[in-house]
Amino acid sequence: MPPTPSRPISPTPADPAPPRRSLASASAVAAVALGASLIAPVPALAAAEHPVISEVYGGGGNSGAELRHDFVELGNPTDADVDLSGWSVQYLPAQPGASTRVQVTPLSGSVPAGEHYLIRQAAGAGGTTELPEPDDAGNTNMSASAGIVLLVQDSTPVECRTAATCAEDESIIDVVGYGNAAIFAGSPTAGTSNTTSTSRDAAFTDTGNNSADFSTGEPTPTNSAGETVEGPGGGDPEDPVEPGDLRIHDVQGTSHTSPHVGEEVSGLPGVVTAVNAFGSAQGFWFQDTEGDGDPRTSEALFVFTGSTTPDVAVGDEILAAGRVSEYRPQAGAQTITQLDRARWTTLSRDNDLPEAVLLEADTLPEAYAPDHGGDITELELQPDKYALDFWAAHEHMIVRVEDAPVVGATDGYDALWVTTKPDQNRTANGGVHYGSYDDPNSGRVKIESLLDREVRPFPEANVGDTLAGATEGPVYYSRFGGYVVRATTLGEHVSGDLERVPVRDTARHEISVATYNVENLGGTDDQAKFDALAQGIADYLAAPDIVGLEEIQDNNGPVDDGTVDADVTLDRLVEAVSAAGGPAYEWRQISPEDKQDGGQPGGNIRNAFLFNPQRVQFVDAEGGDATTPVEVVEGERGAELSVSPGRIAPEDSAWNSSRKPLVGHFRALNRDVYVVTNHFNAKGGDQSLHGVNQPPNRVTETQRHQQATLVREFADDLLAVDPEANLVVMGDLNDFQFSTTLDILTGDGALTNPMTDLLEPSERYNYVFDGNSQALDHILVNGVLAGRVDYEIVRINSEFHDQVSDHDPQVLRIDTRRSTSPGRG
Repeated sequence: MPPTPSRPISPTPADPAPPRRSLASASAVAAVALGASLIAPVPALAAAEHPVISEVYGGGGNSGAELRHDFVELGNPTDADVDLSGWSVQYLPAQPGASTRVQVTPLSGSVPAGEHYLIRQAAGAGGTTELPEPDDAGNTNMSASAGIVLLVQDSTPVECRTAATCAEDESIIDVVGYGNAAIFAGSPTAGTSNTTSTSRDAAFTDTGNNSADFSTGEPTPTNSAGETVEGPGGGDPEDPVEPGDLRIHDVQGTSHTSPHVGEEVSGLPGVVTAVNAFGSAQGFWFQDTEGDGDPRTSEALFVFTGSTTPDVAVGDEILAAGRVSEYRPQAGAQTITQLDRARWTTLSRDNDLPEAVLLEADTLPEAYAPDHGGDITELELQPDKYALDFWAAHEHMIVRVEDAPVVGATDGYDALWVTTKPDQNRTANGGVHYGSYDDPNSGRVKIESLLDREVRPFPEANVGDTLAGATEGPVYYSRFGGYVVRATTLGEHVSGDLERVPVRDTARHEISVATYNVENLGGTDDQAKFDALAQGIADYLAAPDIVGLEEIQDNNGPVDDGTVDADVTLDRLVEAVSAAGGPAYEWRQISPEDKQDGGQPGGNIRNAFLFNPQRVQFVDAEGGDATTPVEVVEGERGAELSVSPGRIAPEDSAWNSSRKPLVGHFRALNRDVYVVTNHFNAKGGDQSLHGVNQPPNRVTETQRHQQATLVREFADDLLAVDPEANLVVMGDLNDFQFSTTLDILTGDGALTNPMTDLLEPSERYNYVFDGNSQALDHILVNGVLAGRVDYEIVRINSEFHDQVSDHDPQVLRIDTRRSTSPGRG
């Protein structure tokens, strides 16, 4: 059943998941913002230590369903059998009320190490296919479209009916919310149907986010003996496929979806161009060598064979038959036209492959997608006008890039990004700069590999490297990044010699302030992560006087046990900086209320300050806590803070499930400096650049605009009391320099952005996502400071394959020699 590790299960070729950077991380643009989430995810790049729910299907026996029964499947990612005696699977409807009855299926026996455990549920009136012999059975009638399934280390019915109360139930081991479920981990996975289930990958990956961990596709129930239903592929030599009336281009059609979806087709001719022989998402690509000459119609298809290795080889000439289906990896994504329930007849072998489409600088249109104002699925493709249409018109066909510049470093799942347009918006280090919503850089394309990793290891590439020679393979579509080339030929990795370069030392007359998103740093993380972050601070940032930190977690990280303090986390970081040759920093922070600030449910993410007491005094004002708002008051030296450290309007709804800004009053070189470090709402809920809705709706902006307004109001209050105050507003604002979020903060000149004032456009980035070098982190200053600051982005993470955080830190230096008023400037 599920495919190879790091690949979500689906009726598709192996579809790599994104690097497991804790999808609760609000720093990741593609990360899903955690609202009322439930189960704490395991640490990044760690396997779950207990069985998990691996597949859920509620359409059994319904109209159009083949399977007669609903089912729940468990997976055991550990290396030991797990006894399930006394455990249960429990089901709630998607929107349970206080009196809603939970349906309980007690479990017995054990789930073998690395294997599945199948629980048969209620049967419907229809369907023709029985499940494989179940390991356990119940009578729960599950919804085909939306619901909540819980794995419970008890057989007592759970009493919780909300995410918050379920989060307090320590007997709940795992949860899957699908469709419009009110209880879920991270965010719910897409809804299912009478003919689709939702499933994890072969490694039973559990990042704590249902949306990221599950994919919707054809049900593949598998029991502990490894038995499953008859696979959807395989040629039958006793029933040869005869030539038919249709060709592949007829099946593909001239829009994003097939005009023959749901139909059985037969006799499609073509030559096998690539094979995926791993996991349960196996299959092969084949391409018509003739074609119809219409640039709108693709000449290739993917044949899905499930967990059965297809008996074909590259170069085989075949006639194929099967059902035309459209697979959608997740809600809002493009669909993939394919054949399932397929059979084929091999006519000859060792044929020449059709010539690959060469992607040259002018092959892909500059415009990315039509400005349609909604779903573009039914629009006729215009591949000469829009890059997204070009990819759809070449779906599954072989394409080739030559001497491709790497613009997105190799991630943890063997994928990187190149550009087909070497002159398109290039950055100083060889990436591509994302400078406006209207120009998402249409030349970007993701590269994955179909090659045996032991024979041809995937290159560990940085931005600015090159895949020299030809990289070639069929076009596919992934929920992570959109259209991708699944390489059957990989170019030679040539290093661009990208280096991490330290900034200069801070001069005696300067005050240095830095911001650094340390990507979910918790008190139980490996020492190697602390050491790498410490080296960045001590060496590459030149030990700033003040450091604003984002994504500091509590003392036991994502363990969800009510711990909120972060003294262990911060003490370990301070000690590591000192050991790396940096100063003996002190720190300030405010612990949030448990599970009220978003992020991983048990992580209690927050902002914090480090400061060097040899150069900086922290002006403490007692009384700051999770719910007390900081106010600006008149003091002997000008503006003072009612509490320091303090939080800006922490109980305002703008900060629901989001990190609250931390404000600190510092004194250095006889100058008062007020610093606000921020971590605004994540962009993970926005529609993707490559999705069906064009232009994509940026739904997460609303909360960021509210947050920016509150921070701007604090800045206005401070400057109203003391117009000459030195104010720095910084952090992971999760938005671009050209966004409305930044306009709210900088409007009317209240604050200015040194990134746009002092850097060339090609240098305005500190984060790389889907091959786009973009700016999410910023350091803003008020007008008094604007003319006497020096600003640098310290490029030590985002462009490297071996990054310790996905963000690059920044350093601002304030020149105190040009004072505007004694004691204040």
